Amino acid sequence: MWSDSDEPFEGKHYRLARTLNSPQPLQDPHPPILIGGGGEKKTLRLVAQYGDACNLFAGPELAHKLDVLREHCADIGRDYDDIEKTVMSHLDIGPDGEKADDVLAHLEALAVLGVQHVHTRLPLADGTRQIELFAEKIIPQAARLDF
Repeated sequence: MWSDSDEPFEGKHYRLARTLNSPQPLQDPHPPILIGGGGEKKTLRLVAQYGDACNLFAGPELAHKLDVLREHCADIGRDYDDIEKTVMSHLDIGPDGEKADDVLAHLEALAVLGVQHVHTRLPLADGTRQIELFAEKIIPQAARLDF
């Protein structure tokens, strides 16, 4: 679909009468591919083979999952560092920002593992206070980390 041809396609799982993708993507050769999931046998192998980025959970098994990805990359001769590492993580700074130091320590630990982006949500963000506290206490410090 990302080529100039709209010829029919017949694969193992899909059959297409026409492979039309209009408009074509702006990126060349294709848009970045982010693959989410921590399955060690299939998902992380697919990340090594096809992914430009991976998205994992920031739990106790994160270091192990990254090691598995590193092994899959070595198996196929791909540079592990070419894959962007992202995580989903719960960042709770507390109602008045009292947990900001814990959040910063968590972000620093993720950066040490090689995580480059963190996707999160703010609990208690039913107003602007949590967002303002996050902007004041977390963003300037996190910007200094090696993400």
